[in-house]
Amino acid sequence: MEVIIMKTAEKAEKLAARIIADALIEKPNLTLGLATGATMENLYHKLADMNKKGKLDFSLYKTFNLDEYVGLPAKDRNSYRYYMNYHLFDRINIDKRNTHLENGMAEDLDFECAEYERLMEEAGGVDLQLLGIGLSGHIGFNEPTSSFSSRTRVVNLTPVTMAQNGPYFDPKKGEKMPNRALTMGVGTVLDAKKLLMLVTGERKANIIAAALEGPMTSMISGSAIQLHPDCTVIVDEAAGAKLKLKEYYRSAFKNDPKWAKYQKI
Repeated sequence: MEVIIMKTAEKAEKLAARIIADALIEKPNLTLGLATGATMENLYHKLADMNKKGKLDFSLYKTFNLDEYVGLPAKDRNSYRYYMNYHLFDRINIDKRNTHLENGMAEDLDFECAEYERLMEEAGGVDLQLLGIGLSGHIGFNEPTSSFSSRTRVVNLTPVTMAQNGPYFDPKKGEKMPNRALTMGVGTVLDAKKLLMLVTGERKANIIAAALEGPMTSMISGSAIQLHPDCTVIVDEAAGAKLKLKEYYRSAFKNDPKWAKYQKI
């Protein structure tokens, strides 16, 4: 696991975008795992801008998202399909038939989860999985007590997650946040060939420190990334404030030749 601390959220997002762009350029038919949430919005806009300027071609890529709410149709503004279309897919030259999210409206949710796993396997697995981390320590919607070997499944959301995501739903419009979701499992995430986690903001400082430098525990599913052989975590100064090995991370980023081309970001 490599941890990179950037001075600002903007620089952290820019670095993540560059790493993803380089991976996409290197492998034109790459399968990309995607995440949602406020942290990812500027990152996706940066990738879309690269596409608009002719620096990236998304026409051959496949994508698989981490999660989706149960009970929200794709056209609902709070669904993650809507989020992905708005922030990325509608802005780039990707064939939407190659973009995959779990169907939270499926009649048989267990079958939907098994089918999602099959589709990922059929695609050759996820080459690069983008991750954030929730205040409950989750990756995807793998809430506390999620097994590190778990696969795509239906989960119940914790009060912490409900409080974190609840403000996106407007009760005046009759919107109510679902208390269940479909999510890739921790084991599914760990199957990806590479992991890239992006975390910004002061409110994430405690949980990211626990996930990266604390013990691996099912109580913090994000801590499972410590097991992955090719994982890069990018944080801004605010999110990285509680990390104990800050100076080591800075030194490693500065002196490792593979990061040389990213030093001026």
